[in-house]
Amino acid sequence: MTSRRRLIAALPALALLPVVRGLPARAQADDDPLAPYLWTARPVIVFANTDRDPRFIRQMKELDRVAADLEERDVVVIVDTEPGPSRYETTDLRRKFRPHDFNVLVIGKDGEVKKRSPVPLGGDGIARLIDRLPIRQQELGRR
Repeated sequence: MTSRRRLIAALPALALLPVVRGLPARAQADDDPLAPYLWTARPVIVFANTDRDPRFIRQMKELDRVAADLEERDVVVIVDTEPGPSRYETTDLRRKFRPHDFNVLVIGKDGEVKKRSPVPLGGDGIARLIDRLPIRQQELGRR
């Protein structure tokens, strides 16, 4: 069973959210790996050196727990558990964000990093953070 299938099987509610496993390296270094999500989705990127990392497992369970709330906030979960043999032979996401070991990033629809954490984040905290963002406030009609 592949890692992706194992992950989805272990966390069935997370299947409601789009989950992308490691974005492949591109030919041009100037390409933004998050360009497809700009102004349409809020990526939550989970970096780990292996999908067996306890922090990674805990983070994925937490995202699973609040999957419906995150879906309502246009969140797409991107998972990168393949660091590559060197920092030059790795994914575009790792080149762009340079994570050390485990990292969780919450990215706004504007493409900016809103939160970066070396420890797993609570799902409710991620939802509250997103709800405080100006674009989310506009979406809710509060401005």
